[in-house]
Amino acid sequence: MAVSDHVLRQLAERVGLHLLASQRTVTTAESCTGGWIAKALTDVAGSSAWFGAGFVCYSNEAKQSMLGVSARALRTDGAVSERVVTQLCRGALKASGASMAVAVSGIAGPSGGSKAKPVGTVWVAFAVKQGSKIQVSAEVHRFTGGRDAIRRATTAAALRGLLRR
Repeated sequence: MAVSDHVLRQLAERVGLHLLASQRTVTTAESCTGGWIAKALTDVAGSSAWFGAGFVCYSNEAKQSMLGVSARALRTDGAVSERVVTQLCRGALKASGASMAVAVSGIAGPSGGSKAKPVGTVWVAFAVKQGSKIQVSAEVHRFTGGRDAIRRATTAAALRGLLRR
């Protein structure tokens, strides 16, 4: 079942309320969603109080130059991997100065999949600053459907993950 615009809007509003209440800010580092998470967040009026920057790093070169993803991680693990998505998350946190970050990298299709990483494979990472420490976690999803459905599901997973943190 595809995630509707209404559901994304509700999730983004809830994220905003939680960030505002906890006096936190968030940043995004997006590959397969192409900025959709940032769009959902900034569709919420007043989001500038808790969202200052988002990064769309679609190519491997952009991942490296914008957010410091290592060439070795890309070569060894591939762009759709836990190591790359956690590096994206840390890089976005550092570059933006936010207190929380979410990063996504996946295969939205219709091509690009493999037996090991089929279309619909998406890694989502979250980073939270706690004093001088940064806590990072990541999760892998296997979404189904067409390109739009996979990108919507990824955006919803990212917003839900922010709510859990």
